[in-house]
Amino acid sequence: MAITMTDAAAARVSSFLANRGKGIGLRLGVKTTGCSGLAYVLEFVDELAEEDKVFEQHGVKVIVDAKSLIHLDGTELDFVKEGLNEGFQFNNPNAKGECGCGESFSV
Repeated sequence: MAITMTDAAAARVSSFLANRGKGIGLRLGVKTTGCSGLAYVLEFVDELAEEDKVFEQHGVKVIVDAKSLIHLDGTELDFVKEGLNEGFQFNNPNAKGECGCGESFSV
């Protein structure tokens, strides 16, 4: 089981953590919501929970809880800029479909 991230995503997360001034990494998770059932959640992590799995790449830690890892295994976190838009992109091999607005996915 693994979560990976691109150089661009790692640089962006590092920048966010540096600006925040604290934190050990970024939590990647899922929550039930939206048209398709699941949505991605990103939040800063200050302390690890017992059930957390930690994946480190490019000097940045991505923390995933065991329940979310089932839906996220193999996901690559990327950060893309397209014109005036920028944001994190999730390349998830488990996602079988997305809603039209791109806010949620199904597995």
